[in-house]
Amino acid sequence: MKKIVILVILLLSYLPNIATSKVSDAKMIRQIDSLMSLMTLEEKLGQLNLLPGGDLETGQKKSLPSIAKIRNGLVGGIFNIKGVDKIRELQRIAIEESRLGIPLIFGMDVIHGYETVFPIPLALAATWNMEAIERSAQIAASEASADGICWTFSPVGDVCRDPRWGRIAESPGEDPYLGGEIVKAMVYGYQGRDDLYASNRIMACIKHFALYGASEAGRDYNPVDMSFQRMYNDYLYPYKAAIDAGVGSVMASFNEINGIPSSINKWLLTDLLRTQWKFDGFVVSDYTSINETVDHGIGDLQTVATLALKAGLDMDMVGESYLNTLPSSLAAGKVVMEQINTACRRILKAKYLLGLFENPYKFCNSERARNEIYTQSNREEARKIAAESFVLLKNEGVLPLRKQGKIAIIGPLADTRVNMVGTWSLAADPSAPATLLEGIRSVAGDNVEILYAKGANLTRDAVLQARATAPNSDLLRDPRSEKKLIDEALRVARKSDVIIMALGESADMSGESCCRADIAIPEVQRELLSALLETKKPMVLVLFAGRAISLVEEDANIPAILNVWFGGSEAAYAIGDVLFGDIIPCGKLPVTFPRTSGQIPLYYNHKNTGRPLDDGNWFEKYRSNYLDVPNDPLYPFGYGLSYTRFEYGDLRLNRKSIDKTETITAGITVQNKGLYDGYEVVQLYLRDMVGSITRPVKELKGFQRIFLKAGESTYVRFEITPEMLKFYNDDLEYICEPGEFQIMIGGNSRDVMTASFYLTN
Repeated sequence: MKKIVILVILLLSYLPNIATSKVSDAKMIRQIDSLMSLMTLEEKLGQLNLLPGGDLETGQKKSLPSIAKIRNGLVGGIFNIKGVDKIRELQRIAIEESRLGIPLIFGMDVIHGYETVFPIPLALAATWNMEAIERSAQIAASEASADGICWTFSPVGDVCRDPRWGRIAESPGEDPYLGGEIVKAMVYGYQGRDDLYASNRIMACIKHFALYGASEAGRDYNPVDMSFQRMYNDYLYPYKAAIDAGVGSVMASFNEINGIPSSINKWLLTDLLRTQWKFDGFVVSDYTSINETVDHGIGDLQTVATLALKAGLDMDMVGESYLNTLPSSLAAGKVVMEQINTACRRILKAKYLLGLFENPYKFCNSERARNEIYTQSNREEARKIAAESFVLLKNEGVLPLRKQGKIAIIGPLADTRVNMVGTWSLAADPSAPATLLEGIRSVAGDNVEILYAKGANLTRDAVLQARATAPNSDLLRDPRSEKKLIDEALRVARKSDVIIMALGESADMSGESCCRADIAIPEVQRELLSALLETKKPMVLVLFAGRAISLVEEDANIPAILNVWFGGSEAAYAIGDVLFGDIIPCGKLPVTFPRTSGQIPLYYNHKNTGRPLDDGNWFEKYRSNYLDVPNDPLYPFGYGLSYTRFEYGDLRLNRKSIDKTETITAGITVQNKGLYDGYEVVQLYLRDMVGSITRPVKELKGFQRIFLKAGESTYVRFEITPEMLKFYNDDLEYICEPGEFQIMIGGNSRDVMTASFYLTN
C-alpha cells in the first residue's frame, strides 16, 4: 500500500495550483485519469460519498464518518465539522493512512458568514449593494478557509414569492434579475475573480436546483409544478447567473419538478444544466435527498440511486445510497462503469482545482485560524452592511432618535443574543452578539437612560415557542402571567420619553423546516403593542423577521417601523446606528409585503388578467379582486424610506424607437430634497405591452445605487438594449418581439415615472 501512496503523491505533488498557473485541461484530465486507473470500484464510489462531521446539525441525525471508512477510501468529503485541528487530523488520515492518499473535501453551510455573521441572505438582498454582498461573501470565505473549510453550500438562488416558506430567509427574494445579480456577487466573493481558489477563497455551491422557492403551500420539501415558460422566464435565471459566474458546484433540491424529484431528474441535471448551460462542475444531493425519493414513490433505494447517477448527480450527501447499492447495480447492468467514472472524475477535478492535491493542508492554517476569524475589522464591516440592510417602512417624524432623555425598550426580542444572527449561522458563537439592549445602550451614550421590560413571551403557545427556538436559545418563557408582563411594560413605558418595541419573529421561526401558515406578528405580541399604544408615547417598532410580515394593524397605529430582519453578529450596534441617525437607512425590500396571508402569492411582476382591477380601486364586481381586502400590497417590492426625501423628475428618452441593433437611453433627475445625506436605489422596470404570450405588468431590468448630499441632484441614465427585452416564448426560444414597451423608473416598483418607446423589426 505504501508504494501506491508514494506513487500517487509523486504523480500529483507537482500539480500547480490552478489559481496561479495556466494548466491545460488536457494535462489535468491525464493526471486525474492516471489516478483513477489505480482506484478500485469501492474507492471510486467513496469519492461520491459525503458524510456529516457531527459538530453542526443541519438535518435528521445520521451515522458519522468512521475513521475506518476514511482509511479505506470510502469517504470523499465531510461537511459541517468545525475546527482547523480536527480537519487537519482527518485530512492526515486520508492522506497518510488510506491506500491512495486522496484528500478529502471539507464543506459547511457558510450561508451568510462564518464566525463573523452578516445579515441573513434576504436582508443582504435588501441592501441592493452588490459590492457589499460580494465583500460579505469574501470575508466569510476568508474566515472559513482559515478554519479548514474549502467548500460552502451557498449561495441560494431560489426565487420565492411565498413568504410562508421558511427558507425565504436564505433566498434573494422574489425577483429573478435581482436574485441573479446577488448570486453572481456571492460566487465572486467566495471563489474570487482573478485569484480563483486562492488560500482565502472557497468553492461555492448554487442551490437549491431547482425551483425550491416555489414549493406548494409555502411548505418545505413540497412538490413544484409549473410550466416551462414560467420556469425559464421567472425562476431559472439566478441559477444560470451562478453558472455563468463560474460556480464550482450545484446542489439538487428536495422538491419534485413536474412529477420527477430533482435528485433523479435527468432533464434538470443533464439536459438543462450540462447540455444547455454548459456547466462543468459537480452536482451534490441535498441532505439524504436521493434516499427520500423512495418516499416520493419512485422505487426502492437501489432503483433511485441508479436513477440519480444516470440523471447526473455526482455526490451523495449523507445517504450513502451510492456506496451501498451501486456495486450490485453495476453487476446487474443497471449502470455502467463509465457513469461511475464520470461522477468520480468530477469530484477529483474539484479537489484538483481547489489545490488539494498540491497541498492537502492548504486550508488548515492554525495561525490564520487564530488571527483572521472574528476580527475587529470583519466585525466593523458586518456592522456597516447590517445597517444598510435595514428597511425603514414608516416614519412620521419619530426617527432619528435624540441621544438624550429616557428610552424604554420593550418586547421579547430585546434581550436575546442567540436571536440576533438569524438562521443558518452554524459557525457563530451564540453567546458573542450583543443584545438589542446592549447595542442601543452603547450607541446612545451616557445621556440616555435605558429602561427595559419583556412585556410578553414570544408566543402564547408554549409548544409553538419550543418549535420556534433552538435548543441553546436564550428566549426562555417567562412564567409570569400575561397581565403581569404587560403591567410591568406599562410602568416602564410611562416613565419614558419614547418606546422602542422589539417584536416579530425569533430566528428559528424562519429557515429550513420553519414555515408559517400565518405571517403576522404572534398575537400575544400584538396585544402587548395594543396596550402600550394607550400610553400615547412616541413609539418605534423594531421588527425582527426572516420573511415578509403582515403589518396592517402596526402600520395603521405605529408612527415608525424599522425592519431589521436578522442582521448578524453586529446587528445590535447597527440598529442603534440607524435609530439615532448615525447611519441613514437605505435598504429596499427584495420582497413584497402583503396585507394578509390570504393574498399570498403576491409579487410585483405579476401578469394581468382579462378583468384587471384599475389601480387605486379596492373592489369592483366581476373584476379580479377580493371582497375583504385590496389587491395591492402593504409595502411594494423595492420600497424603503430614508430620513431624507428623494424627488424624481420627468423621465426622458433620447429616442422613441429602436431596432434590434440599437439602444435607447432613459434618464431621470433625482434630487435629495431633505436635510440628510443619503443613498437611494434608482430602479428601472420595463413592460412588454403586447406579446405572443402574456407578459408581466413590469419587470426589474436594472438599478443604480446613488449617494446624494442634502440638496444635491444628479441625472441617472440607463441604457436599454434589445437583450433586455428578450423572453422565452411558447417554443422556449429566447427572443424579443417588435412592439410597444414601457420604461418605468422610480424608488420602488409602485412609485415610478413612465415613458414609452417602440422596438421595430
